[in-house]
Amino acid sequence: MIEIKNITKQFGKLKALDTVSANFTEGQAISLIGPNGSGKTTLIKCLLGMVIPDAGTIHFKGSDVTTSCDYRRDMGYMPQIGRYPDNMRISQIFDMMIDLRKNYTTQLDEELINAFDLRKQFDKPMRTLSGGTIQKVSACLAFLFDPSVLILDEPTASLDPVASEVLKNKVLKEKNKGKLILMTSHILSDLEEMTTDIVYLQDGKLQFFKSVEALKAATNEQRLAKAIASVMSKGIQVQMNGMNGNGHTPPSPKEFSRTVNRREMTIKI
Repeated sequence: MIEIKNITKQFGKLKALDTVSANFTEGQAISLIGPNGSGKTTLIKCLLGMVIPDAGTIHFKGSDVTTSCDYRRDMGYMPQIGRYPDNMRISQIFDMMIDLRKNYTTQLDEELINAFDLRKQFDKPMRTLSGGTIQKVSACLAFLFDPSVLILDEPTASLDPVASEVLKNKVLKEKNKGKLILMTSHILSDLEEMTTDIVYLQDGKLQFFKSVEALKAATNEQRLAKAIASVMSKGIQVQMNGMNGNGHTPPSPKEFSRTVNRREMTIKI
């Protein structure tokens, strides 16, 4: 569904992405993980057309994403921090988005709106909302137009435990429909139930792309967080699906320890 070939992006002296290649297909729930500054957000923005790579190509359903922006209609995006006009009410945000998409949408997915009981707050201005409620609005908008690809950036951030479980169940439901799910999170325990594959980025390089089951088997660990920690701390070479790792190796134990100590990535074991 999405084919990424050797994409590179540099901001000044910082190489945010370094010849990254991967193929994402229907039915996968892929977690993009890595420390801050590893390239996760830049990769997401490249997929969304918000950042143009300096080199390489991205194809969505066989078409180059640089030739048309129409492919974005088939993507739902939940940002880590949603930015909305302060003076608009929740209902107006939804009405505006529905109006913008009226020529391309036949059926709306309002399951999350109902599950979050969000209509009770539809008359509230966005400036009065808590961080958790803004996250609920962002989640509902991402799923609203029934896209085949969902990109969720730190989806459970600011959500209470009940709302977090509601969202996780929705993600699993959509994955089981054959949709492609791309997620980021610094808290691996939040991804455990939803993830089928792991993409690990470090310093803009793709260190490995592996299914959760293969990763667990390679490390003899039953929990995702422990498997990732084992790979990084012991320096186990994990090859990517169908590739030899493009010559990249996992960070050394010293580098990984430094990363964890800086709290750039939270691993709950």
